[in-house]
Amino acid sequence: MKTEPLVLGIETSCDETGVGIVRGHTLLADEIASSVDEHARYGGVVPEVASRAHFEAMVPTMQRALDKAGVTLSDVDAIAVTAGPGLAGALLVGVAAAKAYALAAGKPIYGVNHLAAHVAVDTLEHGALPEPAIALLVSGGHSSLLRVDDLAAGVTPLGATIDDAAGEAFDKVARLLGLPFPGGPPIDKAAREGQIAIPFPRGLTGPRDQAEHRFDFSFSGLKTAVARWVEARERGGEPVPVNDVAASFQEAVCDVLTAKAIDACVTNGIDTLVIGGGVAANSRIRSMAQERAEKHGITVRVPRPKLCTDNGAMVAALGSHLVAAGAAPGRLGLPSDSAMPITLVTA
Repeated sequence: MKTEPLVLGIETSCDETGVGIVRGHTLLADEIASSVDEHARYGGVVPEVASRAHFEAMVPTMQRALDKAGVTLSDVDAIAVTAGPGLAGALLVGVAAAKAYALAAGKPIYGVNHLAAHVAVDTLEHGALPEPAIALLVSGGHSSLLRVDDLAAGVTPLGATIDDAAGEAFDKVARLLGLPFPGGPPIDKAAREGQIAIPFPRGLTGPRDQAEHRFDFSFSGLKTAVARWVEARERGGEPVPVNDVAASFQEAVCDVLTAKAIDACVTNGIDTLVIGGGVAANSRIRSMAQERAEKHGITVRVPRPKLCTDNGAMVAALGSHLVAAGAAPGRLGLPSDSAMPITLVTA
C-alpha cells in the first residue's frame, strides 16, 4: 500500500506565520506565530510590520512544527507555500523561505493559491472533498463563491465582492463601535447579547441585481449604513446600543452570504457547500448556513474555527492534494503574486 504524501506547508499571506505538516488528510502539526497584537494599535494590518514579523518568526515556527510532528525536513515529500494572493512583502518572505528549505533538503516545491488552500483545509476535518462542490470563502480580504469541480486542476469563480470583503466590513464596524481589532470575534460576542432590531440593508439582493450580480457581494453600503445610524444616535445625544448594532450588522452580513451560497448550490445542482476563511469562524454564519441548507438537502462542511483562519495546515493540505493527484511541482524560481487569480491553483 502506497504511503500518503507527507507535506509541509508555509503560510505568510497576511499577519499569521503558519507552518503545517500533514500526511494525506491527517494533520500532524499546525504551528502559528501571529503579529495581530502589533497591528491592533493601528486598527489594521501594516504590511511592513507583517513582513518583518514573518522574517523573525519563520525559523522558530518551522522548528516547532517539525518537533510537533516528530519528523525532520528530510522526511517530507514536498513543500508547499502560499504564492498568492496576499500582501506582497509578506508573501515574499514565505516564498523565499520555502525555496531555501526546498533547495537545502532537495524537495519539490509547490506555490499554491491561498484561496484554494482555504477550501482544501476542510479535508483535514471531514476527509476527501466531494466534487463538484460549492465553496464560500469569506475573510478580511476576500468574499468569493466558487464552483470546485477538481481542486487540483482549478476552480470556477461564480461571484466575488465588488467592494469591501466581509471581514473588512467586520473590522471597520468594530472600530466604529469601539471594539477591538480584528473585529470578527468581538462583534460575534457582542451580538450574542444583542437584539436584531435595526433593518440594515442587504447589498446586491434586489430584483435588478439578479442578472448581473446574482452571486456577487457588496458590503460597502452596509458599512456606511451602520456608520450613519451610529452617527445619528450620537448627534441626538442618545447612547449607542453596541450589542444591538453588532447583532443587526452581523445578521445582515450572514443573511447575504448564506442566501447566495445556498442559491449557488441549488442553481448548479450541487449538494455540498464548503465554507472557509476567517469569517467562517463566526457562529451566526455557521448556524444560518446549516438551517438554510437543511431545507434543500445540502450538506454544509465548515472546518473548526482554528482551521478557518490563515494557517500552514491549509497550505499543506492543498499541497498534499496536489502531490496525490500527480500535479507537477513548481520551479525553484517560482514567483509570488499578490494578485494571484483564483483560477490558478498553483503558481
